[in-house]
Amino acid sequence: MSRRFLVALGGAALALSLAACSGEGAGGGGDTGGAKPGDLTIGVSMPTQTSERWIADGNSVKEKLEAKGYKVDLQYAGDNIPTQSQQVDQMITQGADALVIAAIDGTALSGQLQAAADAKIPVIAYDRLIRDSPNVDFYVSFDNYKVGVAQATALLVGLGLQNKDGAKGTATGPFNVELFAGSLDDNNAHFFFDGAMDTLKPFLDDKSLMVKSRQTAIEKVAILRWQQETAQTRMEDLLTSSYNDGTRVDGVLSPYDGLSRGIITALQNAGYGRAGNKMPVVTGQDAEIASVKLINDGVQNSTIFKDTRLLAEQAVTAAEAFVQEKEPQANDTTTYDNGVKVVPSFLLPVQTVYKDDIKPALIDSGYWTAEEVAAGQAKS
Repeated sequence: MSRRFLVALGGAALALSLAACSGEGAGGGGDTGGAKPGDLTIGVSMPTQTSERWIADGNSVKEKLEAKGYKVDLQYAGDNIPTQSQQVDQMITQGADALVIAAIDGTALSGQLQAAADAKIPVIAYDRLIRDSPNVDFYVSFDNYKVGVAQATALLVGLGLQNKDGAKGTATGPFNVELFAGSLDDNNAHFFFDGAMDTLKPFLDDKSLMVKSRQTAIEKVAILRWQQETAQTRMEDLLTSSYNDGTRVDGVLSPYDGLSRGIITALQNAGYGRAGNKMPVVTGQDAEIASVKLINDGVQNSTIFKDTRLLAEQAVTAAEAFVQEKEPQANDTTTYDNGVKVVPSFLLPVQTVYKDDIKPALIDSGYWTAEEVAAGQAKS
């Protein structure tokens, strides 16, 4: 059944379809306040399994919901927008009582969200804000502007322009840096980039940082779908076009570990990291195990650790509040305007991880083991 036809049916027909699946106030939104967890299903839509982060997120949300007794329909969309649309459609028609959605494209699910609203199914946007719809009920994420600030600060610290305590560093520059951003259809990419650029602006203004390619607008530096291979190609193109005169790249602002690994591959292929040609300072995000190993080995400078275990817990807390017909607690009700409404949000803190932070932040907390860090691979 096409999305357009589903929406055209309107709320009444869809409600009848869902009622047929439900029985006595469970299954399909509506009156769930008196239902037992075992009678309720939470749909969880994740964007891809190409990133270990999203696999961990999906599994964590599922495990935590199931531990509370809920049934869970977890689906991965393979970074394909029509697939995610169809999966969410299916969750609705099969009688989900709440939806937790990490959208591939934050503007592509308006039809599904309208269908969910018609069926009184609450929608929680998970880490990526869903835009241009009034039918987003809650948002759980990290403070994404501060993620960008932290990434830019890590770049400055790595270059010696700033110390970890925020004091002025001993280096003066000028340093050649290049900028990368995430996918333009991901609302978070804009928050990351804005936070980073606001932090770097004074150093760009006083010329202690120079972007030799002159590519500083997010539209020029964004990487569609956060693809590692695309980042590698762009870095190779930058080296060919802007650094063929003997100058070197001193640092790269990368907003995600997968992009960082592509960037690092391009730099290594160009001779960086060899004797007498040290690796540029490369930032990252998500504490992916392959990149944690690179940090431990002195190849990547840093990553931003977003403890997705805490994010999953918050998503579960919000979903449980909704199915109990309560309002989940928000700690931000002003920042995240999706173009139609300000979505009540719960934002979690982030942590910058340098080499010295791997043990206390990642190993001691149980996020990764020492053996996984050494191998650069998660245990299956």
